[in-house]
Amino acid sequence: MSALRSLDRHPCFNAGAKGSYGRVHLPVAPHCNIRCNYCNRKFDCVNESRPGVSSAILSPKQALVYTEKVLEKEPRISVAGIAGPGDPFANPLETLETMRLIRKRFPEMLLCLSTNGLGLAPYLDEVAELGVSHVTLTVNAVDPEIGAAIYNWVRDGKVIYRGVRGAELMLSRQLAAIEGLKKHGITVKVNTIIVPSINDHHVEEVARTVAGLGVDLLNCMPMYPNRDTVFEKIPEPGREMMDEVRAKAEKYLPQMRHCTRCRADAVGLLGEDRSMELHGCLNACASLPKDLADRPYVAVATREGLLVNLHLGEAVKFQIWSKTEDGYACIDERDAPEPGGGPKRWGLLAKILRDCRAVLVAGVGDTPKEILSAAGIDAVEMNGFIELGLEAVYSGRGAKEFKVRRAGGCARGAGCSGNGEGC
Repeated sequence: MSALRSLDRHPCFNAGAKGSYGRVHLPVAPHCNIRCNYCNRKFDCVNESRPGVSSAILSPKQALVYTEKVLEKEPRISVAGIAGPGDPFANPLETLETMRLIRKRFPEMLLCLSTNGLGLAPYLDEVAELGVSHVTLTVNAVDPEIGAAIYNWVRDGKVIYRGVRGAELMLSRQLAAIEGLKKHGITVKVNTIIVPSINDHHVEEVARTVAGLGVDLLNCMPMYPNRDTVFEKIPEPGREMMDEVRAKAEKYLPQMRHCTRCRADAVGLLGEDRSMELHGCLNACASLPKDLADRPYVAVATREGLLVNLHLGEAVKFQIWSKTEDGYACIDERDAPEPGGGPKRWGLLAKILRDCRAVLVAGVGDTPKEILSAAGIDAVEMNGFIELGLEAVYSGRGAKEFKVRRAGGCARGAGCSGNGEGC
């Protein structure tokens, strides 16, 4: 895992990588276990670039499909991260499943998490086993009195704590999480949100404390004033204050000075964010049925690539179609199994089309249809334009209006033996 834990390809942990490598944030964690007085999370705002904002929420399988599509458009992505829009460990099942899927599909991808640390401890071993190499914790205070002014409440399970008691719980969990991460050899960055008159005078003490626990990097982030929050009238700290804070903190830890305060659905290089460009792709993936997100494609039996006009058994190749931001595109062509072999042929076809939710055909026998269905592939009978069938499948309404009339048990007008020789 040493290569995976290298700083070289992580643009947030290494300023020298920001022009060569990018990140994709996967918004699979909508819930949060604390309420900060500066935070106003919005899931559907496309015009703000700040933490806590995402245009959509993805399931783990939807996140995998989205990552695949992102990498097709931006191969310089080296990091897959989860940064909310809530907290990853207020959504541990979704977080860990997403990391598991990404690790299996893209074994060289760096995995990264950004958390407040409150709920991390029970999952430390699993985080390490999955090869998560970089973790960011937001630590705004190491004095509970100051923390109490920043956190409105802290929820542990079903119990909500407020004031100093909540801040004490928060701090103890954060410090324990940092210790645990470093024992596992994970690179740790601490984010500290600088709130003028609240904790700006306290950041040096934060830096000294977390440096003593082995933290690798400190990111002092100016607070972003948000409407409808307790701190909405506190002005954003200026350059002079931030320079002073970082200079004091730098006595203890290296400083991150190139942070772009990323959205929870940020994607691209730090200086070339493509969140707006890929907004449609994100929402398209979020609209995938959750149980079909790992089957993003549709296979088509066609002679010329315009019409669905071949029976299942007639096709020697299948075109593989995908839904894109611009409509539909044929992305692949796969050979059909050799004729013969009875049901084994259709079992082999199911494996060939395992990432397809449906296959569009002019006709299909009962036996292959049942075998494909058992494998999760809907054999849709129709005659007509491919894109009409694709629209019906992806919209979820089905292609019944295109279905050809059967006679004698087969769309071809003759009986079907279902022996693997024909359709």
